[in-house]
Amino acid sequence: MTALRFDPALPWWAIAGLAALALLVAGFALWRGLRGWAWRGLALMAAAIALAGPAFEIGTRAGLSDIVILLDDRSASQDLPGRREQVDRAVAQLSDAIGALPNTELRRVTVGDDEDGTMLGTAITRAVAAEPDARLAGVIALTDGRLHDPQMVPTGLPAPLHVLLTGQPQDWDRRLVIEQAPAFGLIDQEVTIRLRVEDQGAVPPGLGQGSATLRLSLDGKDEQTFAVPLNTTLSLPVTLNHAGQNVVQIILPQIEGELTDRNNSAAISINGVRDRLRVLLVSGEPHAGERTWRNLLKSDASVDLIHFNILRPPNKMDGVPISELALIAFPTRALFLERIDDFDLIIFDRYRVRGILPPEYYQNIVRYVRDGGAVLVAAGPEMASVESLNLSPMGQILPARPTGRVIEEPFLPRLTAEGRRHPVTADLPGVAAEGDPDWGRWLRMAQVTPNPDAQVAMTGVDDDPLLILNRVGEGRVALLTSDQAWLWGRGFEGGGPQLELLRRIAHWSMKEPELEEEALLAEVTNGLDVRVTRRSMEDRIGPLVVITPDGTTRSLPLEPDGPGRFVADWTADAPGLYRLQNGNESRVLALGPAAPREFEQTVADAALLEPLVTASGGAVLALSEGVPDVRQARPGRATGSGVGGPWIGITPRDAATVTGLERRPVMPDWLWLAIIAGLALAGWLAEGRRGRGA
Repeated sequence: MTALRFDPALPWWAIAGLAALALLVAGFALWRGLRGWAWRGLALMAAAIALAGPAFEIGTRAGLSDIVILLDDRSASQDLPGRREQVDRAVAQLSDAIGALPNTELRRVTVGDDEDGTMLGTAITRAVAAEPDARLAGVIALTDGRLHDPQMVPTGLPAPLHVLLTGQPQDWDRRLVIEQAPAFGLIDQEVTIRLRVEDQGAVPPGLGQGSATLRLSLDGKDEQTFAVPLNTTLSLPVTLNHAGQNVVQIILPQIEGELTDRNNSAAISINGVRDRLRVLLVSGEPHAGERTWRNLLKSDASVDLIHFNILRPPNKMDGVPISELALIAFPTRALFLERIDDFDLIIFDRYRVRGILPPEYYQNIVRYVRDGGAVLVAAGPEMASVESLNLSPMGQILPARPTGRVIEEPFLPRLTAEGRRHPVTADLPGVAAEGDPDWGRWLRMAQVTPNPDAQVAMTGVDDDPLLILNRVGEGRVALLTSDQAWLWGRGFEGGGPQLELLRRIAHWSMKEPELEEEALLAEVTNGLDVRVTRRSMEDRIGPLVVITPDGTTRSLPLEPDGPGRFVADWTADAPGLYRLQNGNESRVLALGPAAPREFEQTVADAALLEPLVTASGGAVLALSEGVPDVRQARPGRATGSGVGGPWIGITPRDAATVTGLERRPVMPDWLWLAIIAGLALAGWLAEGRRGRGA
């Protein structure tokens, strides 16, 4: 490599001035008719060029090899039948072919799994940026073309991109597509899931029309079957039946011949919430603790409270008109007969049976509880009287029978062994691991005998039951045998967790998931790490059974973690839908998407890469037709067929680097002086001859 460079001895403006002077002198001599004008001008121009310091710069070059990038897609979709073998064979043959080319190097880049799918566009961009443009001769990608970062695919390359697609021409797949699913839904109301069943690829004749069968289950129970049209968006209604996480599982049975069943199912987690908690509070008479219940329920913005306080019993004959004692009439028929199912909880606070409600209304309350309703009785001395609710038809669902005795003496509420395990009373503020809790005393309670199937969570005087909980049919009943909880709110002898206790009792009655005494809970952290918590009233429980997405099972021991709590930590092997079982409790757990992003679309297709292939002058070929050979070709020759089969071309770049640099003057200084002097002498001689002739 040789180039002409200048190393001026004077500033360029001085050299330019000298060149201008040469032109002026030559022009003046020409005007005066002097025969030596040309020689004088050339002498001055030679002086200007000499001062500019012209020199030859001679560089020594070393040729650089061409670089070919081979991108190897090893994402999960490449594990479909036959594809990994295609890639392995292509990598081996292409590596040998590129290694046999003269002056060519191979750069291999492996694209693995990512949480967001196949990041092939990012891999191409990074691999090309890591190499000099002047040396890049070609890029070859072995892939199924299903990338999930199309925005990262470059718009152009300095060398051709060749895409070699895996798979077979007859590949086809049927998949379940969830277009829209709600994150929240109201309990006992329908939510809508928008979905479609879609066929892709070379669908066999006769399978692309008609309908497909879907199986739907909620929390792994009550599976239903639907026939849905193919390639059509439809809305599927689902009714949530409990608060907290509801897992909707939708399964599309696999058909023989399709690529995979990994995209034939979906697990959708919908959080069930109550629109409003509707509570009916009936106070039998005014008393100091009545305001406690009202304050508790009115402080919760999600509670709609209807409160009736019976100020004057019917047997009080004082002649005062009813219109002067009540703002509105007590709508007993509407509340306890016609609209009783609208309530989530009915609270009887020191209620006496005084003939206000007829027997059929109590019978309807019993039916309401057995069908899933909840009743909470906060009793006082009336529990031991002939006006006790136990003597009404409701007595058949109450968890205890009164003995007729009212104990009028101070006592400290204590937790039983069951109470330390039950979520309603476990871990209440002030509860000690051993010994008495740090609470104030109560002053009165009614003595009762609990039913054998009821759970006594708290006791009072001589370990008599104070708080009894029980399940009746589908519903729940709670009984508090003292009306002294308000003493805690007033700070008597230090007080206690009055509002927290009453809140838990009320919300347990309304089946809040976090207060279930028999529950199987799962907390997911870091993607596939799971902590399973089993709450139980039993002292010992068996192992946890985990059913994986492929149907295999494994057992995990549950270790004690406090009264009524057992835990196990494990890490799932892969995303999917897992079933957890322990005794009568089961749970469906969705880890990641049931159909990972890699398997959303499985039929090989290079549509997202074709714009770059066209712009770079490359080609798209199928590996099912064989692994192409690699040749050096001029730009524009992307592919062709030879005697040995198809081939793809890479472009030689002839890149080089300068290893040395030498600068030599065009002429030595003495030669410049001789030329300048010779030109000046020639001009003088030319003018001298003219003078002698004259």
